This record gives sequence, C-alpha cells and structure tokens, in this order.
Amino acid sequence: MALILLVEDDRNITAALTRALSDAGHVVRPVGQAGEALKILTEEQPDLVILDLGLPDIDGTDALRMMRSVSAVPVIVATARRSEADIITLLSAGADDYVTKPFSSGHILARIAAVLRRTRAAVDTAPSVITVGELEINPRQRRAALRGQPLQLTRREFDVLTYLAERVGQVVSRRELLTEVWNQSRIGEEQTIDVHISWLRRKLGETAAAPRFLHTVRGVGVMMVDPR
Repeated sequence: MALILLVEDDRNITAALTRALSDAGHVVRPVGQAGEALKILTEEQPDLVILDLGLPDIDGTDALRMMRSVSAVPVIVATARRSEADIITLLSAGADDYVTKPFSSGHILARIAAVLRRTRAAVDTAPSVITVGELEINPRQRRAALRGQPLQLTRREFDVLTYLAERVGQVVSRRELLTEVWNQSRIGEEQTIDVHISWLRRKLGETAAAPRFLHTVRGVGVMMVDPR
C-alpha cells in the first residue's frame, strides 16, 4: 500500500484513477491544482505522485521542477505529449517515469509498482556513504557533495551518479543505465542518458574533452573513475 498524490484536474480521469488505485490497495489524495499539490507534498509526504501536465494554475513541467526543489518523492507524469524532445525535458526536470494519454488502469498500476519497487529497494540496500576521490554520495539521504560543497542534482541525475559511483572502474552502457536506472528499454531513448551525463559533468566541473570522474568509452558507454 502507498499514499499516492494524484494531481489531475479532469474529474472523470480523477474518479477513474482514484477507483482503480483504491481497488489496488493504495490510499489516494486527489487534487486539481499544482499549488495545492505542493502544499500537500510538504505536509503529508506521499510515497508517489501522479502528475498531469495540463493543470489550470501552473504549467505541469514547472510544477514538476517545484516538486523536485522540495522533495525526492517519485513522480510519474501523465501527458499527451509524445515527442522525444518533450519526454527528454520531462525526465530531465525530474520525472521518474511517464505514461502517455490515453492509458489503461492496468498500465498505470504496473508503472506505479515498478517505480515503488525500485525506490524502496534502493533505500533498503543503499550503503551509507560512497566516496570517489573528493566526491561523497549519501544514497540514503540522497545527498552528494564535491570537495564538501553540496551538489544540486535532480532525482535522475542523482540516481545516475550513484549507479556509476557504485561501479567505479566498470564501463556501463547507455542501455544498462536506461534499463536499470530508468527501468525503460525503449529504442531511441539512449539520448536521454547523454543529456544527463552532460549535465552531471557540468555540475562536477568537467567536460567530455577533459573528464575527471566520468569517462566516455567510445561505442560502449561511460565509466566512473577515481581521479586520485
């Protein structure tokens, strides 16, 4: 059972999803505006958020970024947008997964189960601190710092960084990251990995041409290296 914050302004969709989620044993907190959702997010600490992008008060992508600024709660975006650029933008803004409308109750329930399973397993098995050179990562608190300075990472950036840091010296393919971190295997979405690696490099103070932690192995993937 999970407490799920459902952010959707369409009453028919809200009613159908609330019924399906409740029948599956979840507790549902439905709201119709992003502002109200942000208030509940900080007060009630739900286990997962389902976020519609077409909200009346705040653009859904902006609402997602606001959620990420105050919480690491898993977020599944429900959207009618299908272009690769739109999906990359959503994932980069901090979405853990997405479903495109229209979708079945079985589909969304399967996505919820996968995200919750992955999130809970990560918390249960996470080491207390991972140290790679001057980089320190605390998976349980979801914090990272470089030379003692906190890194401002999106949820997905943090997950990618942690996955690579747990495998220092190992080459990790883009497909492996897509499968293990995103829980996706859709052909053509490997570009999403490149975007996140690029942003991580920027926050780590390095570039692809002059890497310190994240080294590209051409035609294979990326490898985390201890720069000491």
